Amino acid sequence: MEKLNYYNVVEKILQPYATTTVGEGTEVELIADRANGHYLIMFVGWRDEAQVYGSLIHIDIKNNQIWIQRDGTQEGISQQLVEAGVPKSDIVLGYRSPFVRQFTEFGVGVENKSEVKPLEGVRG
Repeated sequence: MEKLNYYNVVEKILQPYATTTVGEGTEVELIADRANGHYLIMFVGWRDEAQVYGSLIHIDIKNNQIWIQRDGTQEGISQQLVEAGVPKSDIVLGYRSPFVRQFTEFGVGVENKSEVKPLEGVRG
């Protein structure tokens, strides 16, 4: 079976959120950094004299897994990903602690922990 293109799947799922109306003076923005695998749905604007700003959804694609860092939807992004054919093992609930993830039906998320090297030319 051919592996899904997770970038395309995430973009297709997030696109309808970018056209959502939340009220006069507030915009919903889809911010996509495909090259680095970062996706955000943001609220930006004003309600009366109060600024409206924050993320509804934050997804990262790393290590061939889809990391849900924030999910402020009622229906649940994880369920939409599963319905699109993404295996649960490739979905990481990043908003859950690493300890709790092992008890979910989704992936636990193994991050690349490479050795941190000092910057060249920087003295300590």
